[in-house]
Amino acid sequence: MTYVNNGRVFKAALAVILFISMTAAVLLALPDSFAVTYDKEASASDMATVEEVGVEGMEPIALANVDDGTYRVTVECSSSMFKIEQADLAVKEGKGTLTLTMKSTTYPYLFAGTAKEAAALNDPAKYIAPEENADGKYTFTMPLRALDESFPCAAFSSNKEQWYDRNLLVRADSLPRDAVNVKLPDYEELEKAAQDKRIAAMQKEQEEKLAAIAVPVDLHDGSYNIEVDMTGGTGRASITSPTTLTVIHGKAYATVLWSSPNYDYMIVDGEKIEPRNVEEDSNSSFLIPIVKFDEPFKVIADTTAMSTPHEIEYELTFHQDTIKRYSTKLWFFMILSLFIVGLGAFTVYKFWSTDWGTRK
Repeated sequence: MTYVNNGRVFKAALAVILFISMTAAVLLALPDSFAVTYDKEASASDMATVEEVGVEGMEPIALANVDDGTYRVTVECSSSMFKIEQADLAVKEGKGTLTLTMKSTTYPYLFAGTAKEAAALNDPAKYIAPEENADGKYTFTMPLRALDESFPCAAFSSNKEQWYDRNLLVRADSLPRDAVNVKLPDYEELEKAAQDKRIAAMQKEQEEKLAAIAVPVDLHDGSYNIEVDMTGGTGRASITSPTTLTVIHGKAYATVLWSSPNYDYMIVDGEKIEPRNVEEDSNSSFLIPIVKFDEPFKVIADTTAMSTPHEIEYELTFHQDTIKRYSTKLWFFMILSLFIVGLGAFTVYKFWSTDWGTRK
């Protein structure tokens, strides 16, 4: 009986050993099926919002202009997904190395170049591998050529198993001022100029969108008067009529002047329009595109007069047959005034250009 039981145990053990051996053999025979490859590059749709690094007008500052030493520095990155906990710059004899301490261990490799270049190599030996610090955080060390200069740094995601493009920049103004031996730019002025440029670009983009909405009108560019009716809302607010019609490049726009200073934006055909108030506490004024004449069209105006801001829907109707540039009387008086001024100037000229002006 004992012999039989021992035989069964032996057979069961042999079966387990054979199963493990066969499994190991299959895994060894198919290594490529399970190995991680590094030849995939993230597409634009896989990328989070790409942000600009640095400020337009920055000039690279070579590390030859930085005193030898180790500095805690600020690094800007083009992606909010690339979370840097700490950055240290070591400079010696004009050459530098940048050490990044990451907030997570998501990235097993970095590459000092683009994602396309990293994927083409497909070789971990050619990438920047991390080291673990005392807190178990990944640190990556790479060469740095200059301050205030954007440079590519691809990151391999262990979750997605693909390379992502990143742009980094080390700010020169994050070093001690006496460590940099050249004059640094006025960063506030650069920031302001860059902001003004962005605002101008945004304004131009909105102007183009509003021009696409505005109805064409067969009038010369300039200012006119036009009557407008408004319906909707609670009836407490009103707009000025007649109001100013402005023709720009053959498109019609109108000034909407409210009876209240509490409107902070309007929406016309899905486009948000900011107020054009010149003086503080003056009634809210907007330059909006006229979508069509002689028919009501919907607009939205946001009021801050209530406990919380509210968007209120209105309908505006601009009457094309009421468009006037100047009245006939105004033209008459303008021409008469010009005639009188011209006659007076001619009389003075004749007086001084003849002997009349020399008589005693």
